Amino acid sequence: MIRKIIVSVIAFLTINCSLGQEIINIPHEKSTETTWEGGEKSYFSKIWNNPVVTNVSVPTMEVFRPKNPNGTSVIIAPGGALYALSIKSEGTDVAEWLAKKGITAFVLKYRLVPTGEDGVQEVTTESQTDPQRIRERVAPVMPLSIADALSAILYVRENAASFGIATDKIGVMGFSAGGAVTMGVAYNCIEENRPDFIVPVYPWTSVYTVQTTPENAPPMMVVCASDDPLGLAPGSIELYSSWHKAGKQVALQMFSKGGHGFGMSQQGLPSDNWIERFHDWAIAENLTTKPIEN
Repeated sequence: MIRKIIVSVIAFLTINCSLGQEIINIPHEKSTETTWEGGEKSYFSKIWNNPVVTNVSVPTMEVFRPKNPNGTSVIIAPGGALYALSIKSEGTDVAEWLAKKGITAFVLKYRLVPTGEDGVQEVTTESQTDPQRIRERVAPVMPLSIADALSAILYVRENAASFGIATDKIGVMGFSAGGAVTMGVAYNCIEENRPDFIVPVYPWTSVYTVQTTPENAPPMMVVCASDDPLGLAPGSIELYSSWHKAGKQVALQMFSKGGHGFGMSQQGLPSDNWIERFHDWAIAENLTTKPIEN
């Protein structure tokens, strides 16, 4: 009887280890101005109707390796106003779709605004009672989030061989606040941590504004919806125009309907297929290849 129990336990542990997540700790400098209490929190938010992660103080990445890697990789920065990460719809669901196309994906948990038991509730309450408070809390953390994304690019590039990816096909795709982080990467990168392409999806341009297009600006595809309730369509157009005027490789996919935060959710709208439009663009720009048919 005891032997059967031991065998069962070993089998259980073996299965769970084989299904275990591949998590990478991102090198980072600790902040002397921002402090977090308690650990990272993961829970289902009824407000956003989606699994979320909050109170991130230590940046990490989860790796999604494709069966047939084609050399392209994408670091994914979920959104959530820098108070939370919409970790499924704008994170793991995206990574799984990309992996099926042969693209190695990394879901980045970048540092967030320090929050209590429910960061989503905090940002929701503040958006209704004191929107300026959100900007004040985000301001000192945004540079940390951008630094985490830049460090993630450098880590992926330095370890490209172990992931089976090319050092010149590393992209960053970010949603909302993650889109602002993606913009920050393009504006602050150097040669070592420059992404080879970026995809800001309904980027939070009202908080992280459009700046002068850098000389080393990577190819970019901007995705948004005209009816974004946060009014982010004009900023997305401005971002596209800034790249275009500078003569950089750029594309804009603006849907008439879609709202904000659609991610990988299905609304029965053309915006449901935004990621396919990204894939088409990436193939056309020679940033990735068509998946190998099994």
